[in-house]
Amino acid sequence: MKTIRVNLGARSYPIHIGTGILRSAGRLLAAQAIGSDAYIITNTTVQKKYGVLLLSSLQSAGISARVKYIADTEKAKSLATAAAVLEDLARFDRKKRVFIIALGGGVVGDLAGFVAAIYKRGIPYIHIPTTLLAQVDSSIGGKTAVDLPEGKNLVGAFYQPRAVIADIALLKSLHIRQLRQGMAEVIKYGLIKDRQLFVFAEKNIKRILSGNTQALSYIVGRCAAIKADIVSRDEREERAMRTLLNFGHTIGHAIEAAGAYGAYGHGEAVALGMLVAADISRQMKLLDAKSQERIRQMILSAGLPVKLRGVSLQKIISVHYRDKKFIAGRNRFVLLSGIGKAKVVENVSLLIIQRSLEQIPTC
Repeated sequence: MKTIRVNLGARSYPIHIGTGILRSAGRLLAAQAIGSDAYIITNTTVQKKYGVLLLSSLQSAGISARVKYIADTEKAKSLATAAAVLEDLARFDRKKRVFIIALGGGVVGDLAGFVAAIYKRGIPYIHIPTTLLAQVDSSIGGKTAVDLPEGKNLVGAFYQPRAVIADIALLKSLHIRQLRQGMAEVIKYGLIKDRQLFVFAEKNIKRILSGNTQALSYIVGRCAAIKADIVSRDEREERAMRTLLNFGHTIGHAIEAAGAYGAYGHGEAVALGMLVAADISRQMKLLDAKSQERIRQMILSAGLPVKLRGVSLQKIISVHYRDKKFIAGRNRFVLLSGIGKAKVVENVSLLIIQRSLEQIPTC
């Protein structure tokens, strides 16, 4: 087992990465001394696969548990779902030392973290991410949120977990589409911070998508280390360092919202957003055309979309104005000056954004 630390003073926490470590979850959580009663937020699919193993591990460590199911869809990240979970949690939390476990992917993690942040003004929570996307990105960093009809992640808080337990073995049961969605975030990390990671993904994409443990362990560990370092230095996105993690997300979030959170998964929308951001970078003479095409080929090799379907360009443009990264009406895009090199650029013209969106073929 490898452990990476997010260094935030008194709020520091470990990211445990290994194969088969879910069976050790009870022991790892008992060592955190955060409570004796676990409130597990998950969905029925994940519970059927891993619930028995987790519950057994918790029981062996003397930790009681209650399981709360939410829908396996982005639409579960709502204020209504959060309210229902909070009411159930309050009924469970009687004469107990309660903490939350998020067992699942990004939707479960975002909602569970949000609930943990606001219940009793904050209770401990743990991430056990079960998707590649969650293991490499969303389970780390303490961004918690739910969506509004007007946009993604508009209601939330910065609230750090007490630990992350990333079991690589859980990725072997993922559908290929989920692995591909996770690869969007892996590609992002390579593009903004680590050229070597990008090259590794180029050379090993078939091994990764086939579930090779060694390849998956490398990319999860590398992405986790990059994010832990960035979060440790810019937890609340006040120094523009953490903003780099939003590469592809300004337009990606707009695509998700324009498609009513059903046309595209998060990773698919981010892949399209990265294509747009790369084209904006080229138009602004930051990125050369050869590198732009290399990025497109990597996204294509990962099985991610390079064409828009069922979402109008005008709707995407309209929704993107609601992005949280706008400051006083000025947009902020993360752009590339090369593979492994990124910068934040403010006030990109609408004409350039439109041109880049129009470069994405429709089907």
